[in-house]
Amino acid sequence: MAATPIPPEAPARRRFVVGSAAAFGGLSLGLALPFGDEAHAQQLAPEINAWVVVKPDDTVVVRIARSEMGQGTLTGLAQLVAEELDCDWARVTTEYPTPGQNLARNRVWRNMSTGGSRGIRESHDYVRQGGAAARTMLVQAAAQGWNVPASECRAERGTITHAGSGRSVTYGQVSAAAAKLPVPENPPLKDPKDWKIAGKPLKRLDTAPKLDGSQVYGADLKLPGMLNAAIRACPVFGGKVVRFDAPKAERMPGVRRVLQVGDDAVAVVADTWWQAKVALDALTIEWDGGANAKVSSETIAATLKAGLDAPEAFVGNRAGDVKAGLAGAARRVEAVYGYPYQNHATMEPMNATARWTPERCEVWTPTQNGEASLAATAAASGLPIAKCEVYKLHLGGGFGRRGFQDWIPQTVAIARAMPGIPVKLLWSREEDMTHGRYHPVTQAKLVGGLDASGRLTALHLRISGQSILAGVAPQNLQDGRDPVAFQGLTPSGDGAFGYDVPNLLVDHAMRNPHVPPGFWRGVNHNQNAIYLECFMDELAHAAGVDPLEFRRRHMQKHPKHLAVLEAAAARAGWGKPAAPGVFRGLAQHMGFGSYTAAVAEVSVSKEGALKIHRIVAATDSGHAVNPQQIAAQVEGSFAYGLSACLYGECTVKDGRIEQENFNTYEVMRLADMPKVETIVMPSGGFWGGVGEPTIAVAAPAVLNAVFAATGNRVRQLPLGRTDLKRA
Repeated sequence: MAATPIPPEAPARRRFVVGSAAAFGGLSLGLALPFGDEAHAQQLAPEINAWVVVKPDDTVVVRIARSEMGQGTLTGLAQLVAEELDCDWARVTTEYPTPGQNLARNRVWRNMSTGGSRGIRESHDYVRQGGAAARTMLVQAAAQGWNVPASECRAERGTITHAGSGRSVTYGQVSAAAAKLPVPENPPLKDPKDWKIAGKPLKRLDTAPKLDGSQVYGADLKLPGMLNAAIRACPVFGGKVVRFDAPKAERMPGVRRVLQVGDDAVAVVADTWWQAKVALDALTIEWDGGANAKVSSETIAATLKAGLDAPEAFVGNRAGDVKAGLAGAARRVEAVYGYPYQNHATMEPMNATARWTPERCEVWTPTQNGEASLAATAAASGLPIAKCEVYKLHLGGGFGRRGFQDWIPQTVAIARAMPGIPVKLLWSREEDMTHGRYHPVTQAKLVGGLDASGRLTALHLRISGQSILAGVAPQNLQDGRDPVAFQGLTPSGDGAFGYDVPNLLVDHAMRNPHVPPGFWRGVNHNQNAIYLECFMDELAHAAGVDPLEFRRRHMQKHPKHLAVLEAAAARAGWGKPAAPGVFRGLAQHMGFGSYTAAVAEVSVSKEGALKIHRIVAATDSGHAVNPQQIAAQVEGSFAYGLSACLYGECTVKDGRIEQENFNTYEVMRLADMPKVETIVMPSGGFWGGVGEPTIAVAAPAVLNAVFAATGNRVRQLPLGRTDLKRA
């Protein structure tokens, strides 16, 4: 768990001070402590198993290994545990175990990484088992106390009753005894049709602290004696520090230290962060950008364009003979699309607080992967991993950015220069925007062949652009091929292609500029859905067929894809007249194990001003742990996806990212956000994600509606760069 806070001095400013024992290594009372006599164990809030702690007052603490960054995984996972535990939801709270504890206990909490919409879909089984095992132990403890068979006892809402005698006892009263029992393996789980807590639209557990300001994010953390650091890295990726003028900054108010961090950055440590930033701004730093300083958006675009017709490419999906299919087509349709670099742009910039001594290194940070943060801490500290620990805090936005660890080694390096003193490193907004891990830049060339009846008989989709895996995990390439590049376009799996095309080729000409790529919410589904779904609209238009009907004709072997598309279309009134001046567009896609579709309604004024009025979205994630959270995730994904569609673009000049703040990297304003109607339609039998899948259909649905409104086919994002005056 993260360091335990004393009640905040000023909730509106989210301030708090941490007692020294908790700040410097103390753990939550319920976590991994030995038990003595029963009275002592009662005081220590017994751990029933790794997932469940029950306090004497009947409070249930559920351990959550995944990270909460606004997506609701904290509440959803707690619902699954609480469902099997049969506890009182009103008495449920949560805590984070630490990655060091996870390693020390043979990874009892398993994967602590949070990304790829995997929080629930890849851990539902074992977290439910944790709740079921704890319930079994509590019932067994009560039965032993009464000297009756456990089969005669029943647990419900945190109370155990004996049918024969009518006796009852609360979980808190037997938790100490239950904690001494062996943990059963593979306890039976409930059928989802019998759920009473899971599957319900319960209120989120983290709403109140966010509203009253008591929720502590990494940027808020305060430790006794803490100093603050600001940092600036070479603006050209791959560049280095040549020299800097330290004495001037060292004489400024509050400054404690000016130091180089690694080969490419300079940091200032001061009493306050603002003092550190002002001193850093006063520094004269000479950089060596190297060969990358010659790279621009134009040179990158030229490289990608050449890849569209390159003879060699990695194959992601193949059926039939696409060359022969295109040659024999009655009509060919061709188009080229492009998708730019985009920034995660989290509200909370990257940050961490570290305290280093020759004996121990501790880090407090918002992270999507606590174990990776621990590994980065150990590597930077020069200490064995057993002498390091990371305390995870809620994330002020993640979207994939906080799955990387680049700010951790910086923080630890600075802390090593100030032994025994906690140091918080907080990136400025400008540093955060210009040193991200960007959504990869790609182009796509699509060629489709229609027969005389207007049916699609051949399709070649060539992607040219950056590979995320080549940039962040080259060991995961498959004979040089990046399987992630084909998300949503593969023959099967959790992002399967949803159309029947007898002759098909989807391939990727890998081209890797120097700008570091990263996993950005939705990852490659975003551009792949645009390329495919907008081109399907182009094919429908060329065939003279309604876009929905055209898709229906090619989706008969993909009933779940079609079901969400039909649901969204029906709710939106597809085929019926829209309001005067309003036009519709649609899209469907499968990503992260879920099926999604959207219909957008837009209008475009004579002057070319776009207004998105409404989006109807349907999603089938198999099971729905919290329908209200799914709806909120869909709405949030559209805000993020439409921001990318309308405005999101990072350009490169002289090897560096040009957009340094929100004045040049715009996001959607509240007044521009359309009404979102969500259809949650779980069909059961599988577990899909909900945090990312629907983001992929936002942009293509809007782009197709824009074409319906104007006759303009927008093929290069962002949409805001295009003149939308009627063709």
